[in-house]
Amino acid sequence: MKISDVKTAYFLGIGGIGMSAIARYFNHLGIRVLGYDKTPTALTNELIKEGIQIHFDDNIEIVTSYQLSTDDCLVVLTPAIPANHSEWAWFKNKGFNILKRSQVLGIISESQTTIGVAGTHGKTTTSTLVAHILKQSSVDCNAFLGGISSNYQTNLLLSGKADGKQQIMVVEADEFDRSFLTLHPSIAIITSTDADHLDIYGAHDALKKSFLDYANRLVAGGTLIIKKELELIHDLTVNYITYSINTPADVSAKNIVIAHGDYTFDLVYKDTEVKNVQLGIPGLHNVENAVAASAACLLSGVSVQELVTGLLSFKGVKRRFEYIIKSNNQIYIDDYAHHPEELRAIISSVKNMFPNDRIVVAFQPHLFSRTRDFVDGFAESLSLADEAYLLDIYPARELPMEGITSQIIFDKMTNTKHLVKPDELLEQIANTKPKVFLTLGAGDIDLLVAPIKNILQIPQ
Repeated sequence: MKISDVKTAYFLGIGGIGMSAIARYFNHLGIRVLGYDKTPTALTNELIKEGIQIHFDDNIEIVTSYQLSTDDCLVVLTPAIPANHSEWAWFKNKGFNILKRSQVLGIISESQTTIGVAGTHGKTTTSTLVAHILKQSSVDCNAFLGGISSNYQTNLLLSGKADGKQQIMVVEADEFDRSFLTLHPSIAIITSTDADHLDIYGAHDALKKSFLDYANRLVAGGTLIIKKELELIHDLTVNYITYSINTPADVSAKNIVIAHGDYTFDLVYKDTEVKNVQLGIPGLHNVENAVAASAACLLSGVSVQELVTGLLSFKGVKRRFEYIIKSNNQIYIDDYAHHPEELRAIISSVKNMFPNDRIVVAFQPHLFSRTRDFVDGFAESLSLADEAYLLDIYPARELPMEGITSQIIFDKMTNTKHLVKPDELLEQIANTKPKVFLTLGAGDIDLLVAPIKNILQIPQ
């Protein structure tokens, strides 16, 4: 089925960040968009305001009331939908066209020049930064993002160009379930290949092999932008350039300076050096992301001045090193970090930015399998903070595993630590009022952000 044949698109799991971007794109094209999700969220509320019909009960009667036709209805599926979902079973039994989200993204990208950003961490911020720089330049782009851009308050950006020329499409290339292997990028970025999703891949080597397969999907004449320190470089057969903030590379940052929480650096791109580049978001790991994004944008035709302007005006991504409170007396940062290396990066950055303050974090582990696989890494990274509050594991798509709880991380941590329930965390925050505080995790810890903000804003 071609996109031009689709009259109705039905999304099973429409509230997912990747699914909702495609739903918005179809809605923009004038396609009737319908969908199911388990629970209402701020994102589904926005989709409904945009004219998309959504329901929250697994109910075949609701589906049949839409009077859908197998001839012109495309069903888009997220891997988060369980196998016993009755609506999914109904669509299969009736012979509807059913495609995974990644397959649909692959089809959309076929007619555009694609920039794909992959990595076990860093891809959301990097892809959103690439998209922002392109949007602020004369190049422009469409973008399907894995987070809500703080500049645009959406996860879908649409090109303003209508001159019939080949458009650029920026997409977060997701390694989960090997989704990124549906793409054919002209420019690909690989930020990291740390062990993750071992419930899918089984072993780290299998994950790295998948990233190599992704690199090999570059179109003829395309370019891979890859972090210099990755072992994957030794196995590459495609055209590539390297980037780094630690070692000499084709694209790099040097003279990195932190002033009042802001980062300034000199960008070196092959034989060109751009002095005193300022990044609009905090974090040393984000300087590294900015170097990769800069390479992709310069390759795409962005001028040096457009690049500098875009980097400075970038406001980041919701729940990626997001300042909830930033004042002389109070710092509160919220981040989606759910892997030991992500925790290490953000906690280390905050320690560098506020070296004289006590760093306190609250973390909610995401997935039983990830907790089991990386318990030592989680304990080591969380111990970098002066004090840590540990919440129960968020199960997401998994059933509980015997013996796998937050306790196994807690027992290995070496700092001041607390195992807490959400209400206990709020009580502790109210009593202690930490000056520099972080909430970290990919589950529903974000539901605590507003009440914690309210507590910390109350004068002591």
